[in-house]
Amino acid sequence: MLKPGILYIVATPIGNPEDITLRAIRVLKEADALICEEFRNGSRLLKKLEIPQKEIIPLNEHNEDDQIEAVLLKLAQGNSLALVSDCGTPLFSDPGHKLVSMVSTAGFRVTPVPGVSSLAAAISVTPIHMKTFYFAGFLPRVPKDRVLELKRISAQRGKTPVLIMDTPYRLAAVLKDVCSVFGKKQMVTLTCNLTMPNERVITAPCADVLRMIGAEKAEFMLVLH
Repeated sequence: MLKPGILYIVATPIGNPEDITLRAIRVLKEADALICEEFRNGSRLLKKLEIPQKEIIPLNEHNEDDQIEAVLLKLAQGNSLALVSDCGTPLFSDPGHKLVSMVSTAGFRVTPVPGVSSLAAAISVTPIHMKTFYFAGFLPRVPKDRVLELKRISAQRGKTPVLIMDTPYRLAAVLKDVCSVFGKKQMVTLTCNLTMPNERVITAPCADVLRMIGAEKAEFMLVLH
């Protein structure tokens, strides 16, 4: 059984449901409540894993402050809680950072349940040896601001590989801006829909990748190297 008063940060599959770990399944089964961004996604996850429905605490950018007190109270009462994101390893681009900080500050234990990460998966199939890298995460949504951020990264990166992630519908726009700032010959590795049947991994100059992708939309990580 899980130890009481612990917040577990649980990684879940990014596409292929078979990538869930045995420990993640056990923690999700035994946790007193599930914390996730949307109630519907949390309920769907439990159903997929054939775990009986349990209390789900929605935590998003709009209600995180309000939910922190309730989570702290549950931990103080000896409950074990599991925090998940919609997919992958939580907290790369999801709500919950303030919650984790407050839980730690209050003296409760926060422990990871490792598993799939689109970041680690993309690094593993990039054909270079990455001793160090710069994780740029999500770029600004506004095109002008995105270009300015890419220029800042370009000026500071040296030879350090850069990893970028964004929403599927901005794939072509991000590639276009990378070509503009870093040059059409900039080598990149693009990973699309990792772990899914339509998975694609392309390593080529930026302009060639942009031409191959066209207007395609996909979950992606982009590595500049």
